[in-house]
Amino acid sequence: MLQPLPLSTPNRNLVRLTIVRGITWTGFLAAIIFGIEVLEFQLHVLPIIAIIVAMGLFNVATWWRLGRPRAVTDTEYLLHWLIDIAGLSLLFYYTGGSTNPFITYLLVPLAIAAATLPWSYAWIIALAAAVSYTFMMLFYEPVPQLTSGMAFAGVPLHTLGMWLNFILSGSLITFFISKMAQTLRRRDMTLSRTREAALRNEQILAVATQAAGTAHELGTPLSTMAVLLNEMRHETADQPAMQEDIDMLRQQVDTCKKRLQNLVANADRRRLEKPQTLRAIPWLENLIQRWLVLRPDVNHQLDIPPRRGQPWIAVDATLEQAMINLLNNAADASPNSVVTSLEWDAEEIVIDIRDHGPGVPLSIADQLGETFVSTKSKGMGIGLFLTHATINRFGGGVSLYNHEEGGTLTEVKLPRVQAGESL
Repeated sequence: MLQPLPLSTPNRNLVRLTIVRGITWTGFLAAIIFGIEVLEFQLHVLPIIAIIVAMGLFNVATWWRLGRPRAVTDTEYLLHWLIDIAGLSLLFYYTGGSTNPFITYLLVPLAIAAATLPWSYAWIIALAAAVSYTFMMLFYEPVPQLTSGMAFAGVPLHTLGMWLNFILSGSLITFFISKMAQTLRRRDMTLSRTREAALRNEQILAVATQAAGTAHELGTPLSTMAVLLNEMRHETADQPAMQEDIDMLRQQVDTCKKRLQNLVANADRRRLEKPQTLRAIPWLENLIQRWLVLRPDVNHQLDIPPRRGQPWIAVDATLEQAMINLLNNAADASPNSVVTSLEWDAEEIVIDIRDHGPGVPLSIADQLGETFVSTKSKGMGIGLFLTHATINRFGGGVSLYNHEEGGTLTEVKLPRVQAGESL
């Protein structure tokens, strides 16, 4: 089924014009009925009612047109305003012309058109309104009550009409302009977010290109290190303590080689576009176990509350790497105490990583993850930048807080999925 097209700015403006038109002509109809029944105005009722009915039918047709998928153009929007001015001119012709206190309502389409249409179209509206007003000064059906000084409740009718016209015009202009400004602000915000996303994608692509080249270059030195470590182990057969250190180094080298192989294997976009759906608790436990192999110096604690049922989560290699980056940041800040906790509700999973380091400097707190800004003296900020981009791609978010008891609390929120479901 086709999805409805999003309303562009001209579409939204035409919606509001239709609302304004409905309010305006309903008000004019009420004023005319009041003038005929209460003030006994002598008017040509048939053409006046015909004009109001015609504008009402035109408004209904406009609502029907707005339901069509075709976008509204500035030219079509201009034609709607010209038809409004023509209808107003005919109505004012039969209700006193320039002596009608509502004649200055012609400023309403002029003000709104100046704010919503290109300048050339706005001048067309201004010319049409000026011609209409000039015509009403020379040709119109007079209404004696408007020129005889007749009063209602002690107030001259012309003065009362000008007051009512001011209330109506001011209200409609405020409504239209404020809504239009809100639409423009919303559009500017969307464009700003789109530009930021495009810039972030360009930076990620640049980093990915460098990472691919670096992964290829690191293969040779890692293989050389593995060979040398094997030889060193044979040469230190009578030194158990040294062999333990060499075995640890060899394990680290093997882990690096495995990571590089996974990096190349996971470069296939078709695999990245289809994340796996796994139980969150075993996934997090396995992730931390593999991370502790790389960081055996860290004192880590995993807290998972005993609750019935287990949440499911969509993951891939990039999400695992993003979580490892956050764990590394916490370990670098305070290797003696890192606590990870897992919570969940019906909609999302929350992973908290708490360290007891110096915390996040307030001067860069708002920039973390948006650009290459690091909390480390020798860091480049690339890891945190990529971590934010990856988790955002999964529909989640990362927030860093200074904990009230000291240190940094990193909060990762990820959407909860059903078993077998993927993002």
